[in-house]
Amino acid sequence: MTFLHSAYLFLLLLIIPYIIWYFMARGKEPSLSVPSTQAFRFMPKSFRLYLVHVPMALQVLAFAMLVIVLARPQIRNSWRNSQVEGIDVMLCIDISTSMLAEDLKPNRIEAAKEVASQFIANSPHDNIGLTIFAAEAFTQCPLTTDHASLLNMFTGVTCDLAAGGLIDDGTAIGMGLANSISRLKESKAKSKVIILLTDGSNNQGEISPKMAAEIAHLNGIRVYTIGVGTNGDAPYPVPLPGGGVKYIRMPVEIDTQTLVDIASMTDGKFYRATSNKQLAQIYEEIGKLEKTKLVVKQYDKRHEAYFVFALIAFLALCLDILLRYVLLRRVP
Repeated sequence: MTFLHSAYLFLLLLIIPYIIWYFMARGKEPSLSVPSTQAFRFMPKSFRLYLVHVPMALQVLAFAMLVIVLARPQIRNSWRNSQVEGIDVMLCIDISTSMLAEDLKPNRIEAAKEVASQFIANSPHDNIGLTIFAAEAFTQCPLTTDHASLLNMFTGVTCDLAAGGLIDDGTAIGMGLANSISRLKESKAKSKVIILLTDGSNNQGEISPKMAAEIAHLNGIRVYTIGVGTNGDAPYPVPLPGGGVKYIRMPVEIDTQTLVDIASMTDGKFYRATSNKQLAQIYEEIGKLEKTKLVVKQYDKRHEAYFVFALIAFLALCLDILLRYVLLRRVP
């Protein structure tokens, strides 16, 4: 047990002069002088005689308990290890401008974010990280169990980087995959997984998807690939110079063969998501992957422990009053 305001404990030293004063003052109380006490020698002693010093003891106890309450006793913080079932997962999400197509609602990127967020919420013990890519790849969040922070970072997952020209537009599947692999290759988890979501074909990047898949396989990483988008064409919003939006029909061109090959080379699986519901089902299935036991160090917060001491002080004061004004009451 620790005390938040331990300096208050020095007040306990006041008990010593109080006890000295108590016994010294008893000899100066008003008394009645009698020539002899011989007549009282064989009288039975009342039980109240044995309780005469109890009120003082109760007052000391109550004072000590109140001082401890002021010192704010707290149960000591502690670390404890526990075993949980979990996997290491990197989410690899395409943020090229084609992800703004609205065949999924409200659009592909927002649907992907919503379903991925739900996947994170349903995986409390998994180490999860996030990679985003267009013509270039970036680690938005490394592997972490701090899912609250990870979910906050999802607000920055938009297509604005590519749409605003801050990075080149395009689809560098190999680069996105390689970036995710770099975050997983040192992992000691039994299950290391990349969930790669894209709506296009590899047309950018210095690393080919096949080469990245071979690296993943060598590092024991399974890749689950998701091709998102309806079949045929999809409505795509084009901003107008004077404001407003014009919709055009954009053909859906997903290189499913490359995604199938990546999954096959890494012992993963390829999925095709043409609706929000299908996308949610895919993440749910991936969430049922084999788990591995992870040792997690958990931190126990402080807990206030003053209540017991306050209760003892209250009971001591009540008992003191009962004794002094009922059982040990003095007649003036």
